[in-house]
Amino acid sequence: MRVWIYQSSRPFSAEEQESIQQKLSSFVAVWNAHGKSLAAKAELRHGLFIVLGVDEQKVQASGCSIDSSVHFLKGLEREFGVSLFDRFQLAYRDGEEIKVVSRPEFEQLIQSGLVHSETIVFNNMVTDETGLLRDWEIPFKKSWHARVFN
Repeated sequence: MRVWIYQSSRPFSAEEQESIQQKLSSFVAVWNAHGKSLAAKAELRHGLFIVLGVDEQKVQASGCSIDSSVHFLKGLEREFGVSLFDRFQLAYRDGEEIKVVSRPEFEQLIQSGLVHSETIVFNNMVTDETGLLRDWEIPFKKSWHARVFN
């Protein structure tokens, strides 16, 4: 299964989460590629991440279908006043809490030792279900973050 992960610039409230999950379900029910329904699923994780998935062994996502998902997500951004496409916002775990910070803030956290080799970070670059299960929430030392911020 191919996946795309979109991270919100802020956590969604419980009411927003319910509304977003309903909208995601409605979207994937009609999401198609060249007139063929995609075997797709969508979920909101941790009240912060939208995960879209397509079983491309059944029908491959096309450029047009990907564009339609981006258009849909841009609508969610406007409706909920968030950013879902800002790759300079980084998420990490601080105990049980997930925090989202800017790149400069993240660098400061590393320098101060608040983010360290064992801090769990979110690798939103994973592209398939195996990566989502194995490489999405990983220690800083095993992530692309460690290469970029060293």
